[in-house]
Amino acid sequence: SHVTAQPSSTVPADIQQLLEQIKAADKEQLAVSEEDGRFLRLMIVASRAQRAVEIGGASGYSAIWMGLGLRETGGRLTTIEYDAPRARQLADHIRRAGLSDIVTVVSGDAFKEIPRLPGAFDFVFLDAWKRDYKKFFDLMLPRLTPRGLFLGHNVVNKRSEMGDFLDAISANPAVLTTIVSPSGEGMSVSLKRR
Repeated sequence: SHVTAQPSSTVPADIQQLLEQIKAADKEQLAVSEEDGRFLRLMIVASRAQRAVEIGGASGYSAIWMGLGLRETGGRLTTIEYDAPRARQLADHIRRAGLSDIVTVVSGDAFKEIPRLPGAFDFVFLDAWKRDYKKFFDLMLPRLTPRGLFLGHNVVNKRSEMGDFLDAISANPAVLTTIVSPSGEGMSVSLKRR
């Protein structure tokens, strides 16, 4: 029988089910929206990202979306989660999604763990403690490759908690920034010029 390939906008049924389970169990609403997940995946594929890092992995919802994109680009993701029980859950979800070959889970404080990661990154997704966004931007910008992307989550619905970060990404001549809202939470997208 003739088998048609799945259109790339769809997600394998088992992963879709897992994503829905993570969402349903997400009492603290730490996961990004589905629209934001799809946007992350698209940005990874569009930018052909190879070395991605996520700061604030929560239960792995966004990491699964990025992992799906990185499977297409041949890239890898390191996701860092501060809360140890949550990091264990995150690792379990990655395993269940069949993405363990693509996504590495690090349990710990991102300010301590990032300096231990070797090399440069071409894609950074930040979804940690909002008041630390500027510190993380300052830490990651020198390690971002030319034309690398830095994305920050909740820049619309929690903008009052990250004024310094929003000022930095709009004023810094090293990056080109826009803010989009695939969902009401908002996402900043900054491209490192060179």
